[in-house]
Amino acid sequence: MSDSNDIELAANGDKHAFRRLYERYVRGVYGMVFRLTADRSLADDLVQEVFVQAWRSLPKFDGRAKFSTWLFSLANNVGITEMRKQSRWFKRNERAIDHNTQDETDSSDIDLGELDKLIIRLPEQTRQVFVLHALQDYSHQQIADLLHIAEGTSKSQFFRAKKLMQEWL
Repeated sequence: MSDSNDIELAANGDKHAFRRLYERYVRGVYGMVFRLTADRSLADDLVQEVFVQAWRSLPKFDGRAKFSTWLFSLANNVGITEMRKQSRWFKRNERAIDHNTQDETDSSDIDLGELDKLIIRLPEQTRQVFVLHALQDYSHQQIADLLHIAEGTSKSQFFRAKKLMQEWL
């Protein structure tokens, strides 16, 4: 079944259709929020929150954008909102790195590639900018608006991310 059929059915309350959408997109949503948060447990929670919000908002989905674009935008918003609520970002980032290097038998079946291992080492804002620009194709102006920073800050943070990752390689 296609996304459009499942979207229409799910918007009308069909839980099986929504489950198919969930199964199609859960890995991508998880990857996105994990890269933003660098915390497996938080990413698991945020994935649930993204799909709860998607279920509630699906009747309002107008189809002007692709479903995946709409869903990943929702995931970005949920992730960034949660990050703003959190304190001590850097300590959580360090714990995530330690956890990821020690726990190779994680039940999530999400294999961290080399890029992901480098991304989670980046400082908070640098990581956010890199993920949004390089992986989600947001413009620096969109990132600036989303993170409440100057466009120039977004550009410099992206440059910093590339430089750090090149050094680590």
